[in-house]
Amino acid sequence: MTDGAGAGRLSTQTRLGLFYVVSYLGTGVSLPFIATYFRSRGLSGAEIGLILAVPMLARPFTGPVLAVWADGFALRRTPLALLALGAAAGYWGLLACWLVGMTCLTTLTPLIDVLTLRRSRLDGFNYGLPRGAGSAAFIVANLAMGAILAVMAPSVIVAWITTAAVGVAVISALVLPADRVHEAGAPQLGSAERWKGLGGLLRDRTFVLAVVTAGLIQGTHAFYYGFSALLWRKEGISAPMIGVLWGVGVAVEVGFMWFAEPWRRKVGPEKLLVLGGAAALLRWSAYAFMPPLWLLFPLQALHALTFAASFMASLRLIERLAPPQSASAAQAINSALSAGFVLGVGTLAAGPLFDAFGPRGYLAMAAMGGLGLIGAVMLTKRAGR
Repeated sequence: MTDGAGAGRLSTQTRLGLFYVVSYLGTGVSLPFIATYFRSRGLSGAEIGLILAVPMLARPFTGPVLAVWADGFALRRTPLALLALGAAAGYWGLLACWLVGMTCLTTLTPLIDVLTLRRSRLDGFNYGLPRGAGSAAFIVANLAMGAILAVMAPSVIVAWITTAAVGVAVISALVLPADRVHEAGAPQLGSAERWKGLGGLLRDRTFVLAVVTAGLIQGTHAFYYGFSALLWRKEGISAPMIGVLWGVGVAVEVGFMWFAEPWRRKVGPEKLLVLGGAAALLRWSAYAFMPPLWLLFPLQALHALTFAASFMASLRLIERLAPPQSASAAQAINSALSAGFVLGVGTLAAGPLFDAFGPRGYLAMAAMGGLGLIGAVMLTKRAGR
């Protein structure tokens, strides 16, 4: 694959931003609304939780395997295009197809993050700018789908997500820079060497603590991702307003990524994780008691800490702890736990919690946030900050 003539005139930052934008146009619909689609198919809360959780629970296995597989290509964009096509093919069924689709789609994130983090260092731009563009697209997508669902059947949700996945494949193949997996002159590692590097990461206690801590804080979003829309509709909040609420959360996420870079670097990733864990404890405890609509807006603003701060902190911390030859595997492990296994366990538990306790299920997420806070404090002490 070679750069197209049009793509060649775009800056690297713009090319990466286009990838994030198209990718998050799909995520901006799948995260807040896929439970609505499954509910329209007659599934219970427990069944929805199971379907959503299975790909996440599998990610500690599928994520590293696919990362090692991806590092076997010459160009970083080649596996991105193939994974996006796999995701597009996997969204029209329930459990089995959803597993394939989500496994492919979620593996895109750590792979593109490795490319973007490297380019941001070499080219001198803020990683948060292209990544924040994706979050802005997330807002557009969930606002648009909130309005569309007022006049169309939930089947439009799957059509939208599939179209976005095809778009990601096109962007990967034709627009992304042709960065090589291995530096010029460096030998291409065989599969045995790549697996050895993966094992070394798992023996590093600080690395494991960082991954688990980030996973616990990110995992607190499970109940929110799966059932906030259903709970808010039950409280009488309209679908368009639900889109607005999600948009507020992502808007503060975008602002954090775009404008807080100097402050983030000054504070350091360990203390950012402390802030993320404390905010998760507060946010989900409040949600458990069905706060009124006006209070939901400032609570949604805490997404800047519960998600954005902990996400950015984990990327920088994992990048710092992992050797360059294991960068893909390290970010894949981080993603597999934070947006995978821990989030999957939380999602699996969220279904029965929703059926049995309604909004009080958020209290389990608050407890996870407390555990993440403890881990973040331990990391801060190890770093001597």
